[in-house]
Amino acid sequence: MKRSFLLLCAVLLVLGCALPCAAYRLARMTLAQSTAPSAAEASSAASEEGSGQATSPADTADTVCFTDQSTGQAVELPLREYLIGAVAAEMPVSWPDEALKAQAVAAHSYALYRRDHSTEENGAWFTADPARRQGCLTDAVLHSYWGTAYAANYARLSALVDAVQTQVLYYGDAPAGTSYFAMSNGRTEASENVWGTALPYLVPVDSSTDTAADNYEYTLNLSAAQLQQLLAKRLGIAADLSQQAQWFGTPMLTPSGYVDSLPVCGQTVQGTALRKALGLRSTCFTVVWQSGTFSFTTRGYGHGVGMSQWGAKALAEQGADYRAILAHYYPGTELRGE
Repeated sequence: MKRSFLLLCAVLLVLGCALPCAAYRLARMTLAQSTAPSAAEASSAASEEGSGQATSPADTADTVCFTDQSTGQAVELPLREYLIGAVAAEMPVSWPDEALKAQAVAAHSYALYRRDHSTEENGAWFTADPARRQGCLTDAVLHSYWGTAYAANYARLSALVDAVQTQVLYYGDAPAGTSYFAMSNGRTEASENVWGTALPYLVPVDSSTDTAADNYEYTLNLSAAQLQQLLAKRLGIAADLSQQAQWFGTPMLTPSGYVDSLPVCGQTVQGTALRKALGLRSTCFTVVWQSGTFSFTTRGYGHGVGMSQWGAKALAEQGADYRAILAHYYPGTELRGE
């Protein structure tokens, strides 16, 4: 009896030591499984460790944030979705592959530039207006815009975006401010003549193929009364209807042929300010007055700084790839992420 009691005590002692150890091992195994990286995460970590390179700003942009001008709300889209919507908003899907890829890289680079320079309180990088098909088209707008061609067009653009999504234009160690516009007057404009800040890669370059673009030249006619109202409301200029022939003087032009400034009713007005006030397509314009009507004839469309989209189309049709197009319109930049 005594021997059986001692044997039972020994068994209980062994179990008392073994069970906590087993529980500890089980807990460690469970914790290890819950914190272990997946195969994809492990591969990514190994790749980063092996490259020995610091993560660049371009590598961290998984999403793009902009303010919807129609609603005033901040919109956040996955980078791929944003780039597809941006290219769709900026170029016809029927344009050459290389032009569309150049547009995708320019949109990506510009978005990152705006991210790095944003001062918006809501955290948005820039403003777009999907409802008016400006800047970026959301998927819902694309469905409405493309209709029955949605599937084919989306497949085409997504494949082109996928080919260049990791690529960003840099100047020095930061994404470049790769602005773009529809068409020039035949030569692009320097950034300081439009925004007051000189950027070394936003300088005048040849874009003479733009002169053959659709609607390269356009004339806006305004009556003297209409123009008088616009000048007063948007520029604070009082125009005397009895002196219409003297309202405009000889303009000063930039080296690229855009209006830098001109006399308006005795005041010096910047070409960019008059363009905004009157809704002109370009700051390359002439003014003709005849019988109470002012005719503003513009050449080109847009601010003129950076990449001409019609110029990109023409270069692609001539055989240039997207790298050559980007190098032409943004001289001195470096394409990274290839």
